[in-house]
Amino acid sequence: MQSPIQVYLDDLCMRLASTHAGELANYIPELSKADPDWFGISIVTMDGVVYSTGDSEQKFTIQSISKPFVYASALADRGVDFVMGKVGVEPSGDAFNSISLNPKTGAPLNPMINAGAIATASLVQGETTEEQWERIVDSLSTFAGRPLCMDEDVYRSESETGFRNRAIAWMLKNFGIIDGEPMASLENYFRQCSLLVDCRDLAYMAATLANGGVHPITGERALPLEHVERVLSVMATCGMYDFAGSWLYEIGMPAKSGVGGGIIAVLPGRFGIGIFSPRLDSKGNSVRGIKVCQHLSRDFGLHVFSRSGEPGMALGRIYTAAEAPSKRQPSPDMRSYLNEHAHRIKYLCLHGYLAVDGVEYVIRRMIDMAADSSCFILDMHQVDGISESAARLLHDARLQLAGDNIALVFSRIHGRHAIEHPLSTTSPKADHGYLSFEDNDLAVEWCENYLLGDLARATEATVSLGDCVMLLGLPSELMALVANAVVKKRFVQGEAILTTGEAGNGHVFFIEKGYVSILVPLEDGAHQRIASIGPGMSFGEMVLLGQTTRSATVVADCDVNCWVLDAKDIDCLAHEAPMLKIILLENISRDMAGKLLRATQWIAALA
Repeated sequence: MQSPIQVYLDDLCMRLASTHAGELANYIPELSKADPDWFGISIVTMDGVVYSTGDSEQKFTIQSISKPFVYASALADRGVDFVMGKVGVEPSGDAFNSISLNPKTGAPLNPMINAGAIATASLVQGETTEEQWERIVDSLSTFAGRPLCMDEDVYRSESETGFRNRAIAWMLKNFGIIDGEPMASLENYFRQCSLLVDCRDLAYMAATLANGGVHPITGERALPLEHVERVLSVMATCGMYDFAGSWLYEIGMPAKSGVGGGIIAVLPGRFGIGIFSPRLDSKGNSVRGIKVCQHLSRDFGLHVFSRSGEPGMALGRIYTAAEAPSKRQPSPDMRSYLNEHAHRIKYLCLHGYLAVDGVEYVIRRMIDMAADSSCFILDMHQVDGISESAARLLHDARLQLAGDNIALVFSRIHGRHAIEHPLSTTSPKADHGYLSFEDNDLAVEWCENYLLGDLARATEATVSLGDCVMLLGLPSELMALVANAVVKKRFVQGEAILTTGEAGNGHVFFIEKGYVSILVPLEDGAHQRIASIGPGMSFGEMVLLGQTTRSATVVADCDVNCWVLDAKDIDCLAHEAPMLKIILLENISRDMAGKLLRATQWIAALA
């Protein structure tokens, strides 16, 4: 089964590939050689799962996307106070190559514009510019999770045409922002911009920031935790240059663009996103890259100020129907089959507000278990609500699972608008709808029927009187006496056969065909089903133990055929053949012990 997120990204990439607005960067001659149709997207989750589409393995130069990571290195090496004395954090509102300096100190307004980035390159640890360069490469490689190398052609092209940046570097030297040789620091800046990456590298780098500075695959810490929020704050307010305000307002993720066509976006604690498409708008940002982030933010609810939580917290306990079967009392052959295969029915207990990344985590777990599963029950009892994008992903997963003959059903969502509404409004037009059950027992019984193969198999099964559990072990002569005493009765679907509180009518019922539900009253006037029994099972037998008032309501789930035996007839028969009542009471005791055991298993499964 393919992940719905992968399906979504493939479709998004295909749809946006027809966008041809924008131009290649031409002020660096080497960048103008890029294929304008290159387009790739990658997303990395906090547990290191990568979703990629398009030209995600196409190498390109990182350009200004290097800036937040070199700034991060400077913070780690020199400390906040020292770096803040050299480079500010205020948005400039100007283009990336603007000369935006503090009029009093000469310090660049932030590290995301060229002036701030050139200054930052001079602040990383190292006695020489060569050592500083090694530190820059090592730091960015740690964020990417692999060694990065430089594109020599792009570096030379940048160095040979970077006259404006040379002027900026000398101004920084004039104000004492750069202490050493300004041209050496500038060359390191040109080199860092010329490092080769692909979409996956960018997504891993973004995910490392989202993961508190720790690479989600290597586990290596790339940045001390106390500096992560500072880097993300500057990215959020300054990362998209003079588009930063609109970006944060509309898309709402810390981000950084580069004139090579790349964009990274970070959703702390949830996702790292990398995009590559070299056509740029007038502000130097990838046109398709911005559109991708607009779609992702809207469709997945990724705005940093929206509700969010740790994805793994969306999923609580996972257990199977082997531990918690339905309250139905199956026939012996059905019980044997279910005992062998009930583990293929999985309960997944979901928690909290379900956003897209939490649902993505749940879907991945279902995919992992799919080979050994026939049904998934999503228990929504502890779910507060679900976003429309997350609901859409669940529907996509449900339909894909159905294609593999695996059923996905919902439990305990009835009457809860925050869940029912998103699920209802996002169900695909051609879809026949989703299955929802008021409680887990009804859900697992449906899943047991599905597991048995033919839903009708359970309701159409017919047994002989001698197969009834309560009559097992009766000698043939005693069975003949019972057969002569019973009366055959038929009850239609929905008919109340017995009612709670009514005087015991002294009848014991043996089911030949069909199913009945045993219901007990609740304080609010509703009823709770405590069991569903079918062919070969019996009800009303407590009259044999002296019960005079019915303690439960019994309703026919479908048309039901029963053999009915009057308790007075049993007493008369037992007077002539005492062994009859002894065997009946032994079978009742054995059956009650089995029910108690199953109830204990249910409690243990839910604990």
